[in-house]
Amino acid sequence: MPIIKSAKKALRQNIRRRKINLQRKSELKAVIKQYKKLVAGENDKAKEFLSQVYKKLDKAAKINLIKKNKAARLKSRLSKLLRR
Repeated sequence: MPIIKSAKKALRQNIRRRKINLQRKSELKAVIKQYKKLVAGENDKAKEFLSQVYKKLDKAAKINLIKKNKAARLKSRLSKLLRR
């Protein structure tokens, strides 16, 4: 455990940020999972939902939750799923 006051504060911040990041990551995974279910079933709804998935991925990349190349890669793969 930290002894110095600034280290204690840094620990509190890390705990808070980790909780938020985990929540955001699980939301992102849920949206992608929902999209994949739509692709398997209803392609019309999947086309509309794709923009929401893109939005989530772009925001995640913007706040450094995931790297921008990973976001681009996922967007590419998800759109490829729809075309098949």
